[in-house]
Amino acid sequence: MPHRRPVRVADQIKEEISDILRTEMKDPRLGFLTITAVDISTDLRHAKVFFSVLGTDKEKEQCRTTLEKAAGFVRSQLGRRVRMRHIPELLFRYDDSYAYAQRIAEVMKKIEPESDGEAVVPSAGEER
Repeated sequence: MPHRRPVRVADQIKEEISDILRTEMKDPRLGFLTITAVDISTDLRHAKVFFSVLGTDKEKEQCRTTLEKAAGFVRSQLGRRVRMRHIPELLFRYDDSYAYAQRIAEVMKKIEPESDGEAVVPSAGEER
């Protein structure tokens, strides 16, 4: 499995960045922040750090800006915690997958038939 190392490194970077942001950075603009995933290049030089934050669009944008400005600090702290020849360049990206999943759930509820007298057709494996 030639691509196993980048996955392990990405998992470790995710844990370390989460800890750095929680313990080392005391910026109130970060709000309720969660690191959701890290996608690292195969050469381990670049890492996209995906995050989500609860709040308004303005608070999300403020959090993204704060993370981009703090990328150098986070990278230097990461270099002290992770033993690698090259610490990857960090690119912070907002992870909208939770909002997308929530939107899909809302749409599914709207098209779901009501059980107030509407006939519900059983699926193939159910008895009538």
